[in-house]
Amino acid sequence: MTSAPLLQLRAIQKRFPGVHALRGVDLDVRAGEVVALLGENGAGKSTLMKIVGGIEQPDSGEVLIDGTPTSMRDVHRATDLGIAFIHQELNPLDNLDVAGNVLLGREPTQWGALRLIDRVRMRDTVRTYLERIGLDVSPDTPMATLSIAAQQLVEIAKALSLDARLIIMDEPTSSLTLTETSRLHDVVSSLRDRGVAIIYITHRLGEVRTVADRAVVLRDGANAGTLARDELTHDRMIGLMVGRDINLEYEPAGAQSGSDFIVEELRTRRYPQHAVSFAIGRGEIVGMAGLIGAGRSEIARAIFGIEPPVGGAVSLHGQRLRIAQPAAAIRHGIFLVPEDRRLAGLVVDFSIRENVSLPALHRYSRHGLIAAAQERQAAAAVCDQLQVRAPSIDVRVATLSGGNQQKVVLAKWLALGPKVLVVDEPTRGIDVGAKAEIYRLLRSLAHEGVSILMISSDMEEILHVSHRVAVMHEGRLTGIVERVDCTEQRIMALAVGQQP
Repeated sequence: MTSAPLLQLRAIQKRFPGVHALRGVDLDVRAGEVVALLGENGAGKSTLMKIVGGIEQPDSGEVLIDGTPTSMRDVHRATDLGIAFIHQELNPLDNLDVAGNVLLGREPTQWGALRLIDRVRMRDTVRTYLERIGLDVSPDTPMATLSIAAQQLVEIAKALSLDARLIIMDEPTSSLTLTETSRLHDVVSSLRDRGVAIIYITHRLGEVRTVADRAVVLRDGANAGTLARDELTHDRMIGLMVGRDINLEYEPAGAQSGSDFIVEELRTRRYPQHAVSFAIGRGEIVGMAGLIGAGRSEIARAIFGIEPPVGGAVSLHGQRLRIAQPAAAIRHGIFLVPEDRRLAGLVVDFSIRENVSLPALHRYSRHGLIAAAQERQAAAAVCDQLQVRAPSIDVRVATLSGGNQQKVVLAKWLALGPKVLVVDEPTRGIDVGAKAEIYRLLRSLAHEGVSILMISSDMEEILHVSHRVAVMHEGRLTGIVERVDCTEQRIMALAVGQQP
């Protein structure tokens, strides 16, 4: 007799004001199985997993663990049952170190009744989990100093430390490069071999074929279908997810001649010993690839004036520019879409209208008063152009999907008429439909003559969107690859400091 699945969800219903989030969803997951949970943003994936993790309660339906009906009344109950949840939006405790985050509330103690934290044992324990996922940082490293990708790996280490029976991974590789993603997949395979069940949520469909035993697809809050491992093709997954054809691949429009934007001998604070030089033509999309810590985001912040360079310069249309702060970059038409849109790209408690108009308030204000009608008209026009999906431009940005939030970040710069656009991880954590729309927008901007630097850890994105690819390794530019020569192997060789 076959044993009951570790987790069973039966006819799960969930409503929020104005939204029927889940419409009778069923899901089974067995021990030692990796189930990919797929669907566009808004399909109900995160809501369903919050119910499994005890964060939300279903309106109706049943949750069974080992065949026994169970109430997931809160997060503690889920944790006690061996369920760990790695969220897409990370919320680390920046005032603690890595060890403190991994073992929060479970710190080993010594000296009996004194219950003093045993820092030595704590570091040794955490170091073991860091080694298992291949994260080369000290347990004493402050969380505030880590990149988003490294923080994501720390969350995975935390889940491993809980000795969970079921791990929910919500977009675990959204900030990881190919090497880190491969390492994570090895961890997932190891956990599966040890009998751990994993629910794997991702918008990177190539990963699904690599890591999943099967896929469950949601659409509009309901089950759209299940695909066995031998059925996991790109077209079948997309077909179930969106119910329409989506083409993510395209040949980028031809770049115009000339190098409009030039970076000359740029030295960042993190890598002052290495000078980086490259040029971007008018209407050209230059992809920037590299491993975590390669210095890509540092280049972006230096160009935009967030962290002024310690040497070198940038030139636009033949004019050498001095950019010591973002305001100077904005005056010259150089804009940055940051890696972490919620933290650095948006004021999530503001409305769409307020976010779009924020960098250009001087255009809509007279004597300290905002011309509301003019502001509203401008924001509405650019949101229509980008097809931002929201009830109105007055809703809070925090209520939008990841793809629509990214469109709002782009909208605020589009309203100012960019000359140079630096986009850092433009499609991190957004669904396949929104990705296609972002790619179309980048192509449209390039067609209009905007010079674009696109930093991405998604190899498919780099290969399909870029005219050329600049590759970074430990602060050095190790090569610039022409489109005709772009292969995954060539880019990865340069990313690890080798000549292909």
